[in-house]
Amino acid sequence: MAKSDTRIGFGYDSHEFRAGVPLRLGGMALDHPEGLAGHSDGDLLLHAITDALLGAVAAGDIGSFFPPGDPRWKDADSAIFLKLALEELRHAGYQLVNLDATLILAKPKISPIAAEMRGRVADLLGVAIDRVSIKAKTPEGLNLDHVAQCHAVALVERVEENDELKSMEAVIESQRQLEDVVDDLLTSVHGVPRRRAIAPVFDTDDIT
Repeated sequence: MAKSDTRIGFGYDSHEFRAGVPLRLGGMALDHPEGLAGHSDGDLLLHAITDALLGAVAAGDIGSFFPPGDPRWKDADSAIFLKLALEELRHAGYQLVNLDATLILAKPKISPIAAEMRGRVADLLGVAIDRVSIKAKTPEGLNLDHVAQCHAVALVERVEENDELKSMEAVIESQRQLEDVVDDLLTSVHGVPRRRAIAPVFDTDDIT
């Protein structure tokens, strides 16, 4: 059976507002007395987009690559997660056509900064701004004024077939190689130094 040329991925995330936490949405720092609590930077818009991209190529979800209990992701820039999802999309042989995201929150108002946020997200995704839609709704009557939610839908299309295109699972043959990829992401996006390799205390080839 021939593979479909287009796929759709859906992503969702929610976080609770908490005082004393910086608010980040769409890769932007927003001036607001409360931020979104989370193990990383709490950017639920980028989280939902990441899951939409991963879902489009059946590559799991954000938690399978970045477990919330892993201390490496404490306060991490969510652009790291998005970058890996784009790599997964590329290695699966697809590219993003367009993205549609809806934020659900009482405050702050998103409409005055929606254009800037669309531009920032488009830059992170490597697409034109007219391929990115970001809307905001208020949770009227739902008693969710202290919670923010986001729904994201991504349409992707297959690029020209290339024998060199492989899934990331096929390229990364071991957990150690996966950790190397993660370390590279941390270094390039979040500025975290690479971990030093620990040399074995004995020669493993000499074991009988």
